[in-house]
Amino acid sequence: KYSLLVMREVSLGATRFDQLVRNTGAPRDVLTTRLKRLVDVGVLDKVQYSERPRRYEYRATAAGLELQPVLLTLMAWGDRHLQESDARPMVLEHTCGHELVPQVVCRECGRQVEHDTVTAHPQSPGWTVTGPVVA
Repeated sequence: KYSLLVMREVSLGATRFDQLVRNTGAPRDVLTTRLKRLVDVGVLDKVQYSERPRRYEYRATAAGLELQPVLLTLMAWGDRHLQESDARPMVLEHTCGHELVPQVVCRECGRQVEHDTVTAHPQSPGWTVTGPVVA
């Protein structure tokens, strides 16, 4: 839970520990553990910004930046299915000036991906698909 929230906050510009504590609501010890794990797996870099006292901020790596479309899609899902009213906690604006409504589209045909438009074809020996693919 907190890893996704941390990645959301970093992608929105909150990069310092105290900002992340405040914006995610994570207990400090839990946040410390999550940040270490996100650095260890290579989605965040830990960068010192103050010598005295020694302080760090967390920046998304190239791998971390690639998670942004996933986070945006999860946010849109939450807005559709978890909000009790039409009021959303945040609206994102694209550089074109319009509200961003993320979609997953096929890079070849440009059509929107829906659960019934995807078929899995395992490429590793021993792997099988026994049910529908959820996209």
